[in-house]
Amino acid sequence: MSLSKNIVDRTLRTKHGEHAYKVVERLTDAGHDAWWVGGCVRDMLLGQEPSDIDIATSALPNEIIALFDKVDVQGKEWGSLHVTVGKEVFHITMFREDDAASDGRRPEAVVFGSREQDALRRDITVNAVYFHPITRELYDPCGGEKDLQEKLIRFIGDPALRIKHDALRMLRVVRFRALLDGQYHPETFIALKELASHIEILSGSRRLEELDKILLGPHSARALEDLWELNILEYMLPELYACKGVPQPADYHHEGDVWEHMLLCTKGFTEEHGKDVRLAVLFHDCGKAETFSFTRSTSSGQEERIRFDHHASVSADLAQKALQRLQCPAKRREKICWLIAHHMMMGSFFDMSDERKAHWYYHPWFEELLQLFWLDIAGTDPADFALYDRIVQDRNRFLDSHPLPKKPLLSGDEVMHILKVSPGEKVGEVLKALHDAQVRGEVNSKKEAKEFLRHFPLS
Repeated sequence: MSLSKNIVDRTLRTKHGEHAYKVVERLTDAGHDAWWVGGCVRDMLLGQEPSDIDIATSALPNEIIALFDKVDVQGKEWGSLHVTVGKEVFHITMFREDDAASDGRRPEAVVFGSREQDALRRDITVNAVYFHPITRELYDPCGGEKDLQEKLIRFIGDPALRIKHDALRMLRVVRFRALLDGQYHPETFIALKELASHIEILSGSRRLEELDKILLGPHSARALEDLWELNILEYMLPELYACKGVPQPADYHHEGDVWEHMLLCTKGFTEEHGKDVRLAVLFHDCGKAETFSFTRSTSSGQEERIRFDHHASVSADLAQKALQRLQCPAKRREKICWLIAHHMMMGSFFDMSDERKAHWYYHPWFEELLQLFWLDIAGTDPADFALYDRIVQDRNRFLDSHPLPKKPLLSGDEVMHILKVSPGEKVGEVLKALHDAQVRGEVNSKKEAKEFLRHFPLS
């Protein structure tokens, strides 16, 4: 078997392909076996130039370190190195076999092995494909090329054993099915569903890393639907699992229930939407399951209707707990929960004073709040962007007439020195008043700022 000459030549003409060839060449000249492996070969089989090229080799870590000048040794104990050639970085792994001892979180140890053993320890067949750029040989011991033609996602070996060895493989398999717009082999599907609870074995950080990859990849809505159907989401993110079947007002949400709304939001993702906004979309309405009510409007005497009072704040609280379980870094968690908590107050900006508008329109996360609002609308049928457009126009007008101050004119220490006050709330009050005066254009220089302080009431 071999790859088409066209895709091989195109890949080798790229800088990345050229340097990846040189890496294999250097390893081969030193007497080691070395191959391109995994996703890059899969892409080439699909006729696509790979953006990343991973390399697997019989060389041991210290032998690789001796051959290359720039080597990142983080991951060395797991048989994984990063080598820089030119401006290109390559992930090099040693041929390995699965260690029989594992608690499902990750292998207990690394056992170096042969290329044949390395192929058998990989998760799915379409990732166990190897290409030698010098001989142009394709090594495909598990039938990955044929499965790729059928878009078939299939575990290598016993699916249950693959999952029990490393539960992360469940999330990876779901992601690859979405990535390839593929289908599961029946035995793979059954194992995923039967062993769904094993996802709880994984550390939160590994689950979050894979969830980010799902949300940043294509067909994320399909992957999320799979996670629900396979029951993985019930154990991983019960806050989201509870959203399916929660109805919404039919007049405003033709798309369906809360779960369908969220999926439709994810279909609106574009390249400008970063991973924080995408996670905020995932959780922005999860509080509706807890706040759902069906009440009669006593003021107008209308029929009963669906309500979700305070669902934004409840969603933010639930997201906070979920992201803590996923070991999401505190600063990132703070931003995501802030976006969720404020996504329902978007119609209140127009009547605000300039000082209050400045607080929102200058906020470092406001652009992402706008993105969340846009996606929330995109996930609603019928989608009405009129309010979004009004906010963008109002913000642009405000920023044109109130340019963002480059930096505070006085520091806290300078305020304390001028006013002869000690650290405390009064200093923050003065700095805020000074900032608001800058926004209004009343103070434009350090001299004017000092004069402003001389007239500031201290009592």
